[in-house]
Amino acid sequence: MNIVINLNKPENISSQQAVTRVKRLFSAKKAGHAGTLDPIATGVLIVCLDEATKITRFLAELNKEYIVRLKLGERTDTYDSTGRVIERADFHFIKESDVHNVLSNFIGHIKQTPPMYSAIKIGGQPLYKLARKGISVERPERDITVYAMDLLSFDPPYLDLKISCSKGTYIRTICDDIGNALATGAHMVSLTRTRIGAFRIEDSVSIEGLSNNKDPGCSIDSAILHLKEIILDEESDAKAKNGVSIICPAICLSPPFLTGDERVPENSSINQYIRLKSPQHVLFGIGKIENNRIKIERLLN
Repeated sequence: MNIVINLNKPENISSQQAVTRVKRLFSAKKAGHAGTLDPIATGVLIVCLDEATKITRFLAELNKEYIVRLKLGERTDTYDSTGRVIERADFHFIKESDVHNVLSNFIGHIKQTPPMYSAIKIGGQPLYKLARKGISVERPERDITVYAMDLLSFDPPYLDLKISCSKGTYIRTICDDIGNALATGAHMVSLTRTRIGAFRIEDSVSIEGLSNNKDPGCSIDSAILHLKEIILDEESDAKAKNGVSIICPAICLSPPFLTGDERVPENSSINQYIRLKSPQHVLFGIGKIENNRIKIERLLN
């Protein structure tokens, strides 16, 4: 079953546990996901089955949207409510205008240091394993983009935010950074991912709902509509299907086909990739543009 499922992940299970449940439901041979959600988090988790596992990297690149609740006055070692409180501070002096002023500093291209409690590996060791031993190490900053950050509610000590951001953004870290900027400390209490690219939570399905859903997912082609497509002629089609690079048509060199909030940043590596279709308009692979040629990146069975 070569499909992509927009799953609404429940709380208190890992992303991999959610994927395993879906895999068993459909007796799939292979399954994967495009973008991890912490166990505490809920919402959109893109699950790819069988041949669709070949496109997870192209979905993981897409922009994301979250609704997060953070609590002022307490900082934790994990930056969320699953951790140990390591600092407490008064928050009663904070005004709504103070929050708006601070949020504006987090919009745009910014640097972010990943949390110690993360799956990022340094020296082959996941950071969270070191953190559990009380070890803290230097983590290289990463470049992220926050497109929008809106204050949905102000009810101290709780703040609700809607955040639109690029891939690789740690919302827990943003909560901790906001707390530091407000001089109160803060940590994440709850998180819901409401969108990945064109995959919206309004269109998602629960694990329980999957067994009764006759049309649980979308095709591989539909899932990667954000990639420009080209229809090959017979000669190029035959070469590409044998893994031979082909000359890049002019259409490949024009601006990417991306719209609205579903766009991928212009400098994203994802813009180098295109959907390859046969003369019969059937998707058979994904190519990568390199020096005016198309290298075959993925062939789909």
